[in-house]
Amino acid sequence: MTNRRTFLAASLLVGGVAIAPATAAYATSQGRLTLPPPTGEYPVGTVDLHLIDRSRPNPWPAGPPYRELMVSLWYPAARTTHFPRTPHMLPGAAAHFGSAAGAGSTLYGIPAGAIDFAATRTSGHRGAPIARHRRPFPVVLYSPGAGDPRTWETTVVQDLASRGYVVVTIDHTYDASEVQFPDGRVVEGLLNQLFEEAQQPEDFQRLASTIFDARLADTRFVLDRLAALNRGSSAFSGALDLSRTGMFGVSAGGLTALRAMGEDSRIRAAIDIGGSIESPLIPDVLALWPVARHGLAQPFMFMGYPGTDHHQTPSWQLLWQNSTGWRVDLQLKGASGEDSYKDAVPLIPQIARQLGLPDSFVTRIIGSIDPARAVDTERKLVAAFFDKWLRGRDGHELDGPSPRFPDVTFVS
Repeated sequence: MTNRRTFLAASLLVGGVAIAPATAAYATSQGRLTLPPPTGEYPVGTVDLHLIDRSRPNPWPAGPPYRELMVSLWYPAARTTHFPRTPHMLPGAAAHFGSAAGAGSTLYGIPAGAIDFAATRTSGHRGAPIARHRRPFPVVLYSPGAGDPRTWETTVVQDLASRGYVVVTIDHTYDASEVQFPDGRVVEGLLNQLFEEAQQPEDFQRLASTIFDARLADTRFVLDRLAALNRGSSAFSGALDLSRTGMFGVSAGGLTALRAMGEDSRIRAAIDIGGSIESPLIPDVLALWPVARHGLAQPFMFMGYPGTDHHQTPSWQLLWQNSTGWRVDLQLKGASGEDSYKDAVPLIPQIARQLGLPDSFVTRIIGSIDPARAVDTERKLVAAFFDKWLRGRDGHELDGPSPRFPDVTFVS
């Protein structure tokens, strides 16, 4: 790619940090990984849903004429005996993710085929019945970064579910690195190809507009389908409290979460993890993120890293100044970018150990954070935000610096 294309691809896909391929030798047997178990009181269930929106044309130059998505519901389970633990990624998606063309190799430099991502088991039990409580559970939507699959934040997602949330993760088809459908099809992402084909600033503007327009429409469609699921005769009937709906995402997913909240009143609180819209290749970045001009009355949280906060990032600064609702801006000390908040944090150090890769491989991707403490801190802060604004439970974790969170900087 040209330098200009590389810069935009890096900005949207990996937060502006280009990762060089790993070159160390590795064992021929595939490495296997583990995810941290959730910390809440509930066991976790999960199901995948194949959603088809025939009222909306497919916005991408491939596939069927209608829009189809895969989403996963993660939820508090009533019981899990006899319900198997679900894999981190389905076999076809995992094989692509870990291939030379997949996000694992292209974004992180993991040697192609070195890791069996399908062998990793989550704490979610496929098809387990949802728990029934005194009142329905609040709902949180998750939108991944551009080029990421919906599975790449499972550590936080399954932890939220164990704390009593129904978490809905969305794969934005043709944007995600790959999506596996129930019939076994694996649909590959188109972003790398389309970045290569873009030539002029207006090409990049159109491409970025397609990304965000599709994500916003996907979000509205998923909310509609959740409402139908909740009022129908499904296993989730009456279990979702959609009057208490939040959303979060990483990178483009975080931008999607805040813009969606600004345009859809069904979303009551949102978190943007590392998502900033700045790019010198796009003539009108605020056309993609008009929420910065309009501001928000609803509560939101920024989770950034050095160089990305509401003082140094123009779009975040504009949104901060134009908003009237509660808001907080914080970051993990030692974070290097958006990957300091993804499943990369618990998994990249394991990959490095198993493949004999140097410490620099790890720090280049996730920074100098302590992985176990970073996972614990992120999960607690995300839960504290949604507890405060969807449940009315304020543990004061987000009031400011605290000995409870020595690795967190509050940007005042």
